[in-house]
Amino acid sequence: MPESSRPLQKLGFLTIGLFDPADPAVGHESTLQIIELGERLGFDSAWLRHRHLQFGISSPIAMMAAASQRTSRIELGTAVTPLGWENPLRLAEDLATVDLLAKGRINPGLSVGEPMHYDTVKHELYPDSSELEDFSYGRLNRFARLIAGEKVRDFSGKQGVVEEFSNRVEPHSAGLRDRLWYGAASRNSAVWAGANGFNLLSSSVVFPEADQQPDFARIQQSQIRAFREAAETSAPAYGSARVSQGLVVIPTDSASPGQRQKYQRYVDERTPRTRAPQGPKGMLFAPDLIGTSDEIAEQLYAHAGFQEVDEVAFALPFSFDQEDYIQILTDIAGKLGPALGWTPAEVRRDPR
Repeated sequence: MPESSRPLQKLGFLTIGLFDPADPAVGHESTLQIIELGERLGFDSAWLRHRHLQFGISSPIAMMAAASQRTSRIELGTAVTPLGWENPLRLAEDLATVDLLAKGRINPGLSVGEPMHYDTVKHELYPDSSELEDFSYGRLNRFARLIAGEKVRDFSGKQGVVEEFSNRVEPHSAGLRDRLWYGAASRNSAVWAGANGFNLLSSSVVFPEADQQPDFARIQQSQIRAFREAAETSAPAYGSARVSQGLVVIPTDSASPGQRQKYQRYVDERTPRTRAPQGPKGMLFAPDLIGTSDEIAEQLYAHAGFQEVDEVAFALPFSFDQEDYIQILTDIAGKLGPALGWTPAEVRRDPR
């Protein structure tokens, strides 16, 4: 087993929170239980994928609010919220509220761009302004200004006996602006994130530049380095920029024979898409990592993207069962994390 000269500092996980449309409450409850388990196992963060008009979590903010009342330490994030579906001012109000309830544990991850399958939903999402909506970085910069507490309007003060109005988004949660993340998959978006004071969420998808060879790990490494350079030169006011990597890892240390077979079938079905660029933009997918924790750790140490980070949010596979997620998270916290030099949160807080 190789040794890391840069021990992993923060260990998180990402889940989509699937549910049965005939009984969706069960799936939402199971996701909350997984987050509670993550805190007990010492994970530093739990992240929720954001899905609209699918059988996954459509309201991660509501889920984070619920999770904040069932946990006390673990950080909670979105990876990612597509801002094209959101009103930036209303989203800022909701996130600030939940961040206060969570005592400063919320990490909003965001992305820009036209909503997926926009033509099928724009008549309901923006019936009067679908052709006018701005889905560019400008929408995200406006959101960031609102989160930071910048002035929304000139009007403020008392009106009548009781009503009092503010000229900024209320409530204001100090520190939330520094915990905004951007989900970037291209060099340009990584540079934009760094230059505009966002942290970087780097996942299992990248878009290469025209002159780059289709090597996922090297492309991810170059994007992370470009992000850091932009952050250091353009946005020093936001402090030390953070980078998190989010690959799919499936440790099998304590898995049953049936689980190992199930996991391998899942990986085998997804592997062909990783062998060549996909679509007109040449999108590259990272292979899922499956095996014992020692085997996965060895692959990660050799991964050029992983070599650039000191925190991760490993993605849980889609469509597995609750007992599978429990086994995977337990192995990540108990075996894979320590193999990567990570120490559980409780041990760091009380090394005795």
